[in-house]
Amino acid sequence: MQVQATELTDVVARLRRVEGQIAGIVRMIEEGRECKDVVTQLAAASRALDKAGFKIIATGLRHCMTENDDGERAVDVAEMEKLFLSLA
Repeated sequence: MQVQATELTDVVARLRRVEGQIAGIVRMIEEGRECKDVVTQLAAASRALDKAGFKIIATGLRHCMTENDDGERAVDVAEMEKLFLSLA
């Protein structure tokens, strides 16, 4: 499955925000911030990464449901299920 980058511009933007969040978390740890604050930010970054992954899979599913010239699906359904479950 190959998804065009233009279809995932929102995912790239989300990942860039997560990149900034991670840098902020590192600074928080280095500055000795409260554990609760660090964990809260880690949870937020984790959710953002999950959403990015689900968006990529959802975009891929749209491609997989289309058939090629031979009438076959572009990607095996089991493969997509495995990708989906890897985020769970």
